[in-house]
Amino acid sequence: MNSNQLVALAPIMTLATATIAVMLTIAIRRNFVLTSSVAAGGIIMTLLVLGIAWQETPIQATLLIRVDDYALFFMALLLLAGLAVLGFCYDYFKYREGENEELLLLLLTALLGASVLVASSHFATFFLGLEMLSISLFVLIGYPLNQKRPLEAAIKYLILSGVSSAFLLMGMALIYAQIGELYFSGIGQFIASQPAMNAMILSGVILIVAGLGFKLSLVPFHLWTPDVYQGAPAPITAFIATVSKGAVFVLLLRFFISAHSHVYTPLLTVFSVIAVLSILGGNLLALLQNNVKRLLAYSSIAHMGYLLVAFIAGGSIAPTLAVESVTFYLIAYFITTIGAFGVVSVLSTQQTEAGDISFYRGLFWRRPWLSGTFTLMLLSLAGIPLTAGFIGKFYIFTSGADGRLWGLLVAIIAGSGLGLYYYLKIIVVMSMNVEATTHESEESSSEWISTATLATLSLLLVWLGIYPDQLITIIQSVSNMMR
Repeated sequence: MNSNQLVALAPIMTLATATIAVMLTIAIRRNFVLTSSVAAGGIIMTLLVLGIAWQETPIQATLLIRVDDYALFFMALLLLAGLAVLGFCYDYFKYREGENEELLLLLLTALLGASVLVASSHFATFFLGLEMLSISLFVLIGYPLNQKRPLEAAIKYLILSGVSSAFLLMGMALIYAQIGELYFSGIGQFIASQPAMNAMILSGVILIVAGLGFKLSLVPFHLWTPDVYQGAPAPITAFIATVSKGAVFVLLLRFFISAHSHVYTPLLTVFSVIAVLSILGGNLLALLQNNVKRLLAYSSIAHMGYLLVAFIAGGSIAPTLAVESVTFYLIAYFITTIGAFGVVSVLSTQQTEAGDISFYRGLFWRRPWLSGTFTLMLLSLAGIPLTAGFIGKFYIFTSGADGRLWGLLVAIIAGSGLGLYYYLKIIVVMSMNVEATTHESEESSSEWISTATLATLSLLLVWLGIYPDQLITIIQSVSNMMR
């Protein structure tokens, strides 16, 4: 390995070093504030090192990892999301019973797995990164050991995550048995050289898609999502909904673009059916929910369906537009979802999770700042103009129109209409008469980190909705690297 490859790998090595530093900090002295500071410092240091690694891209850093603008851009997005979640975790767990320092260690190992995932160019790093992420999430979900619901959610996630991993391994085995190759590019070249896709290769790709469908909670692989979202601590739910799903989707896009349209074409019908079911199923089931976390869980299923439309368009049009659409939509989705669950986190107490919609009745009169922030996040999820969510949904619609995916566009329109209804339902509940509320929540001056994080997310949401040009320019340069 030469010096250029070491520099390219520096972000991953820095994050691994930060993880070890947090582990040693816990071993030397148990202090939640100190451990949180070391973890945050490690993430910030990794973000700074990304700038150094950018100078060496694109490069095959090892036989298994490719570091390019695409990988580094999404590493930065995942690290920033992890930093925001860390801020909410600090305020959420600092007064909770038990020793909570290991939670921060698990967050860093999950981020490390996600970073390896987005830079993978081989099935070995694909699987290792995914399992590092999934195992960390399983423990994070069940971290409050004295509560029944998180433990139940962790067990459900563990079982279904194991099933999805079995699908993935079987799919990889079938592809390797036929091709003798585990590199994404090598698989694409082999398939391109064949007159038609072999049945064994097609079966392997379908099994991989099914396994990733579990991770992305796409219909019909979505059944774990509402229970896990409801049972997990609010900041961890934000992490699952953004970092976990985002890393998997980025990997999925890289794999299929590396394998070229020869892999896309036979599966377009399957992807289209999954997208329609996810969009309509997620939105329809969200209409029936009275728990905000479950509602946002079904909403996330629908949003993964929207992303899948741009992904499908990548097999019909130039893949750069698909990457551009997915990237902007993911950024908007990260901001809004972390912000929404951040509000849930701030409202939660040591005794009760602020999941039931009754917690939000009259919130506008009790805590107007939180109510306004939550309203902004919900409007962005609905795709209302002057928010980043509107620009993201416009991108998805544009990519679908360029790909002439008219049936999927009808599903997007119908799903967006349904989504607007249940988002507005929460906003109406928050504006109800304060006398009708059954849950009082006094604002705490100790929540300043969460407040600052929510303020930053709100500013980004509006800024990208009004003036997205600079971000779009950066995304376009990243998209061109995928040609």
